[in-house]
Amino acid sequence: MKKSNVSLKRVSLSVFRPENVERLFDIGGTPLKITLLIVSGVSLLAQCLIDRWPPFQGAVDLSWIAIVLCGVPIVLEAAYHLIRHFDIKADVLVALALIASVMIGETFAAGEIAVIMQLGSLLEDMTTAKARAGIEKLVRMTPATARVVTGDSERIIRAENIVIGDRLKVLPGENIPVDGVIIRGKTSVNEASMTGESFPVDKAEGDAVMSGTINGYGAFDMRATKAPSDSAIQRLIKLVRDTDAGKAKIVRLADRIATWVVITALASALITWGVTGEILRAVTVLVVFCPCSFILATPTAVMAAMENAAAHGFLVKAGDALERLAGATHIVFDKTGTLTHGTPEVTAVYPAGDDSPEDILALAAAVEHNSEHPLGKAIVSGYRGAVKAASDFDMTPGEGVKATIDGRRIAVGNAKYMQREAVDLSRNRCQGLDPGPGIVVYVAEGGRLIGIITLSDTLRENAEMVIRRLKEEHISPVLLTGDRKSSAEAIAAQIDIETVYADCLPEDKLSRIENLRQQGGTVCMIGDGLNDAPALKKADIGMAMGKIGSDIAIDSADIALISDDIKALPHLFALSKKMMTTIKLNLTFSMILNFIAIILAIAGLIDPVVGALIHNLGSILVVVNATLLLTWKNKRWISVLLRK
Repeated sequence: MKKSNVSLKRVSLSVFRPENVERLFDIGGTPLKITLLIVSGVSLLAQCLIDRWPPFQGAVDLSWIAIVLCGVPIVLEAAYHLIRHFDIKADVLVALALIASVMIGETFAAGEIAVIMQLGSLLEDMTTAKARAGIEKLVRMTPATARVVTGDSERIIRAENIVIGDRLKVLPGENIPVDGVIIRGKTSVNEASMTGESFPVDKAEGDAVMSGTINGYGAFDMRATKAPSDSAIQRLIKLVRDTDAGKAKIVRLADRIATWVVITALASALITWGVTGEILRAVTVLVVFCPCSFILATPTAVMAAMENAAAHGFLVKAGDALERLAGATHIVFDKTGTLTHGTPEVTAVYPAGDDSPEDILALAAAVEHNSEHPLGKAIVSGYRGAVKAASDFDMTPGEGVKATIDGRRIAVGNAKYMQREAVDLSRNRCQGLDPGPGIVVYVAEGGRLIGIITLSDTLRENAEMVIRRLKEEHISPVLLTGDRKSSAEAIAAQIDIETVYADCLPEDKLSRIENLRQQGGTVCMIGDGLNDAPALKKADIGMAMGKIGSDIAIDSADIALISDDIKALPHLFALSKKMMTTIKLNLTFSMILNFIAIILAIAGLIDPVVGALIHNLGSILVVVNATLLLTWKNKRWISVLLRK
């Protein structure tokens, strides 16, 4: 029996643990809050009618319904946080105003204050939920099941049971369950949810597909290349869970100011009561002094800006990242995979004999068709015609390949391979050869050089426009790369970046960023690779390319690009500045409105009911102003982009 009593005591104590007590305030969520508000509002309306109907005046006081349903939760929560954490929030003032109103017999005023305050709380919850809704949609894009193909049979399994190497069939209209590569079939995939691209993307055998995107008109078979837990959509889900607007420094500043506002309000109410002798004025001062609009102004603006950023292809992992971004003076770009596509492409073909450039590329593509080397694949991709059949294929790993095409023995490879094949590489054999900083691939026939193909990592289509727009925002671009100096300077010259640091190891990137910070700058770094992770952490704001970036780079960054398109970067910088302007405007407005209401309350020109109305009008206005960020667009940036 004694043991049973001890167990019962433990259970009872567990109920009053902080985490369990806090759950009590969230029971029912938004639907319950709406129900209680409706019941409380109806009771206050009924009380108004009763007070104006002589036979029933004073017979019943329905205001207590609103006080109990809406007021008691406010008082309990304020008391809990005050006693448990000594956390002096706006709820403390509201609770004191409610209690004081009841004590002086102003039950209708107390009920109305409670309803209006809970209405403001509901608006905050709904606004925050709306701001997060666009991001949370990503979580629901992974299908629960997948269709696995084994031999000639198909079976349905749970998506989380997919393993790397599984062959999957995806039908038209279905969500792609995991990252993989198409091995049979052609289709068009809607990638808008992941990349923001409004047009479907054509896919064929060998093309990569992402989880969370939607298959279009064609069924296809794919091979899973990542486990479900490592797929693109799951990585975004993790980023969503890391998102917390409450981390913003400016939010914490508002919380600290709110504490002092509460203390000042109590002192003002006591002085007003002592000087005027009217407790009604003191209660009104408590009501209008509540800094709800002041506290509400910042997190709603941050969350709305984060949703806007998500709609333009950015996931912001920390609320204060946008605050820091608004003050950025430098943006440091990695080159490969950030300003460039990160994959080699054929940029030029130079003949060294009678064959035309098209003929040389056709011969090289035919020879490389059976090669798995990235440069070989780039040559095949660069040839737009039908690839000819090759025979007697022979490969020397890391050097080159050769095969017979239409009776011609063609060799394709690097200088070392050409020397092995006894090919004369005299530069004067090539007409106007100027390979520049790219990779050079030689094409030879029977020991004779017939042409040269150059491959380079090409610039992203919008890179030049992005750099120009960032400069217009007074942000200095810097190129920081581990590539050769010649390659880095060639890319920088094309997009007008004056400051270039090349041949950088990870530790070199750290020191360069630290130097920029020591010069008084606020540095934003954007990169994609594993070697960028330390620099992303070191910078004031780190951005990672979410689609091709390494997991470690993304984990190290404050902001991740859902796609690898940097065209919206100017919008993100402009959005961060607009967010800070909105926050400052909201804070200024709320302070001015509260100050005017306090003067009116001290003068006895308004009562607690009117004070509550004025106070919550301010809260509603700052929330509405914050929600405008949800759909805000940088019109100047849009016009520039359209001209492009």
